[in-house]
Amino acid sequence: MITEVRQARVSDHPAILDRVRTWWGDTHSAEQSRELSLLLPKLFLQFFAHTSLVVERDGEIRAFLIGLYSGDDDHGAYIHFVGVAPELRGQGVGRELYEEFFRRAAGAGRKEVRSITSPHNRRSVAFHRAMGFTLEPGDRELDGLPVHSDYDGPGFDRVCFRRAL
Repeated sequence: MITEVRQARVSDHPAILDRVRTWWGDTHSAEQSRELSLLLPKLFLQFFAHTSLVVERDGEIRAFLIGLYSGDDDHGAYIHFVGVAPELRGQGVGRELYEEFFRRAAGAGRKEVRSITSPHNRRSVAFHRAMGFTLEPGDRELDGLPVHSDYDGPGFDRVCFRRAL
């Protein structure tokens, strides 16, 4: 399915930001898409390119995963942000990126991967569950999901996931 999965490079940053603004444009306003791109400052590729992945087809970024290994916990890894071109969604590209990240993290001695999403992002919740993540208990429940209130600041609740490798 995937033409090429490679380690991310700092030089990928402008293209990744463009993809976020474009790929989320069908479900978010231009301002919301721009705000999403702010979750990916260049520092993620300056300091975590070796743990981040890019899928290319015909020399163009078609999917990406920004991940990192914890500096405080020798056993932990974290998936921060994933994007897949809309026309490739549902074809296993995201799954392949996650599985490649799991393989690399396990090879580096990592024992678990964590991730978060908005409690309103039902697709992301379902995807993480299908990938073997468990939901961490929160401080309240929303529509049957354990939620961590104000996780990313006031009003930014999150669902937290954990997956053993």
